[in-house]
Amino acid sequence: MLRRQRQIRTQFQKLVDASLFAASFWLAHVIRSDNPTLATFGGTPEIKEFSDYLWLVVIIMLITPFLLEIQGFYHRPLIPSRRRIVWQLSKACTLAVIVVISLMYLTKEELARWVPPLFGGISFGLILAKEELVRREMEGKAARSKFKKRFILVGTLEDTARVKTQLSAADGIEVVDRLNLNESNIERLVDLLHEHSANGVIVSAKHTFFGQVEKAIQACELEGVEAWLLADFFNTQLSQTLLDDLHGRPMLIFRSTPEHSWPAFVKEAFDIAAAFILLVLLLPLFLVAMLLIKLGSPGPVLFRQQRSGLNGRPFTMLKFRSMVSDAEQRRHELEALNEMDGPVFKVTDDPRVTPIGRFLRRHSIDELPQLINVLRGEMSLVGPRPLPVNEVERFDDFAHRRRLSVKPGMTCLWQVSGRNNVKDFKDWVRLDLEYIDNWSLWLDFKILVRTIPVVFSGTGAK
Repeated sequence: MLRRQRQIRTQFQKLVDASLFAASFWLAHVIRSDNPTLATFGGTPEIKEFSDYLWLVVIIMLITPFLLEIQGFYHRPLIPSRRRIVWQLSKACTLAVIVVISLMYLTKEELARWVPPLFGGISFGLILAKEELVRREMEGKAARSKFKKRFILVGTLEDTARVKTQLSAADGIEVVDRLNLNESNIERLVDLLHEHSANGVIVSAKHTFFGQVEKAIQACELEGVEAWLLADFFNTQLSQTLLDDLHGRPMLIFRSTPEHSWPAFVKEAFDIAAAFILLVLLLPLFLVAMLLIKLGSPGPVLFRQQRSGLNGRPFTMLKFRSMVSDAEQRRHELEALNEMDGPVFKVTDDPRVTPIGRFLRRHSIDELPQLINVLRGEMSLVGPRPLPVNEVERFDDFAHRRRLSVKPGMTCLWQVSGRNNVKDFKDWVRLDLEYIDNWSLWLDFKILVRTIPVVFSGTGAK
């Protein structure tokens, strides 16, 4: 299915699912209202009118599609497995119940105790029933050839054979013929369009003369038939090919990093909001740390260092000073003790670390000033850890630079995997690239949650 068609289908699904969640809350309220005996199992016998909770219904409709989105509910094949649907839906409904309970607690509003669990169970049942109806409809359509779109494949025999094999498992598509434009003329393509009453033409231009490709597209224009051009001219290992336009001119974009999207926008907005709130809440801890550093050893409170940011652009990263003030000048004395493979410098029980600095490092308190870097837009809460500029310049594998393709972060997969216990730089990079290739808001959330016990326990920190 084309991306645009998939997007329209997903947007419609989100609207339907949001409506079903809202209907589930209404049904839960009605069931509880009509059955006051449920109060004997906990809660108050009286319940407010449903109109008092309309504000909550609006929030439910706005947030529940997002909860399904972060579970990967909308990124799936046309006919997904039932087990996958049940698992993703159960997690989303559980989160929806938690959101409702949290909002009630924060707003001090009263809500009958049985409404949230009823809401979760009903929403699970309604959406699961909707999914089953959609599944049966799609399976029925796939079995009836009259619903399939008929396509002619255009290109060399080798290219079209490969495309035909790939489309054999596609839903709603039937390949009715193939044509090698390098050996046939455009008139033959027009004859095939008439003969098969084709709905469209898929052109593989990898080994086809571009002049012939242009004529094929022009013929489809005149016939009122869709022409799909496969953008597989170049072999790429990691990049996704995206279509966009630059001042009205079509552009093919090869991207090996997460694309600009609503989840990416939410990530940036959350970074700024969370960094600001944490800076305000942690201000007393900042003041205590600054006082201890000042009393513990001579030198500035903050340590500033040039680190490589997005795409390698240098920025000044801030940390609470945890070493003696001349630590950078003494680094060459410890080069022989470096425990990390590759360009990164790490030493267990570094003698340059002060007693106060050792405590700050163990609990990652020394990293807290980077919240200012997050507010500046130089860093994110989650992302590959920024390396000093001189270490990045010593990369011996250009593939390692792809870790610079996203904003650096305060925590990452490496951070929650034992930190200094990861001794091989290639393993460090592998974890960073794994994060980049599988990025989602849900992955960020899981890393943030896993960071909390790591910080308190000081796991892997030296």
